Amino acid sequence: MDRARFKDWLAAYERAWRTPGTEVLRELFVDDASYRTSPYEEEYRGLAAIAEMWEREREGPDEAFEMRAEIVAVEGDTGVARVEVRYGDPVVKEYRDLWVVRLDDDGRCLALRSGRSGRPTRRAGGSPGRRRPSGWPRTG
Repeated sequence: MDRARFKDWLAAYERAWRTPGTEVLRELFVDDASYRTSPYEEEYRGLAAIAEMWEREREGPDEAFEMRAEIVAVEGDTGVARVEVRYGDPVVKEYRDLWVVRLDDDGRCLALRSGRSGRPTRRAGGSPGRRRPSGWPRTG
């Protein structure tokens, strides 16, 4: 992989997020690809699992969002990018991710690993809310 191919793949990912349905994922991922959305989440393996996650995670192809990616490194079949995504207008969710992506010789993803860091969601009235992992006790 080179930077140009990785840049093209990142742009195709964003276009796919904006495209109805999940058929376009075949252009991005190999049949047995793996996708981990966070270091502490289980990975999604295979196109069917990725497609199910894709539809569950987005509000639809018309969802208001902005995605910016900056390529950090490319080595062999692996690319690393800082990816910032903002959802909503006004913004209600924001993530800063570090993606590690392996592509095959055809430019389709073998594995995507996201080191996700989310900003607190906003409550009604604009004040930031804090999310606790499930099972954590309330404090104060």
